[in-house]
Amino acid sequence: MLDVCLLGTGGMMPLHYRYLTSLLLRLNGSQLLIDCGEGTQMALRKSGFSANPIDVICLTHFHGDHVSGLPGLLLSMGNAERKERLRIIGPKGLTRVVHALRVVAPELPFEIEYLEFSGEGAAFSLNGFEIRAFRVDHNVPCYGYTVSVKRAGRFDAERAKKEGIPLKYWNRLQHGETIRDELMVYKPSMVMGPERKGLKVLYATDTRPTRSIVKHGADADLMILEGMYGDVERLPHVVERKHMLMQEACMLAKEAGAKELWLTHFSPAENRPKDYQQAVDALFPGTVIPKDGQQTTLQFEEDE
Repeated sequence: MLDVCLLGTGGMMPLHYRYLTSLLLRLNGSQLLIDCGEGTQMALRKSGFSANPIDVICLTHFHGDHVSGLPGLLLSMGNAERKERLRIIGPKGLTRVVHALRVVAPELPFEIEYLEFSGEGAAFSLNGFEIRAFRVDHNVPCYGYTVSVKRAGRFDAERAKKEGIPLKYWNRLQHGETIRDELMVYKPSMVMGPERKGLKVLYATDTRPTRSIVKHGADADLMILEGMYGDVERLPHVVERKHMLMQEACMLAKEAGAKELWLTHFSPAENRPKDYQQAVDALFPGTVIPKDGQQTTLQFEEDE
């Protein structure tokens, strides 16, 4: 299972009732954070989480409302005597930007590994998270992310018996280990069925609607997309500034075949996003217009 918490739902600047957009995912004790704007530490605490278990941070782009919370977060990790390596993933220029932000946090008791990418994106496999960065359409290089959790096929005991595989190896093979003994090599593929459907979350803000969102969000369990405004008369404004209306996000989720959609990155001028619930439901029924701290736990589908 995959725990999901949308720590904040705001864009541009934090408000006393709305933190900046940031997403926390938790899998088997490991935590992954996407974006870290001003106030992210407070949002973490308010939602009942700690910064110290965060192993991976993914940054969509380098505008202040997505990165300005990093120095304080890193300092808090250091003050908690963290020793484990932290990986930060982001577009080209990541190392330079984070080093600049770390002027106030130059010495930390843990290593930071920077994973930069460019072009159309990149893929990473870390701590059980399958991470895919993909290009979106903003006024600076900006990327969305999918975070997936794979699920192995079922163990086939009858097949293992038929292959003559010793019982003492079954558990190790089931957990993905290849075993060599004096007679032969035993591989997991000899006893495991086809891979089952896993879990997938897509997160994309600060963008116009793009085909990449539909492509990478295909059959997502949860899509979290920018809905800066709900007033369709704001369309010229969001087009000019490379953002997205709530209604446009709904159409992307519908085309991608997503199971669920959460909207986020609301403009500070959007005081009552819930007023548009009926409008978005008409386009993508069940769309969630969340408050800060919205949480869910995604479960694997039950086997037939």
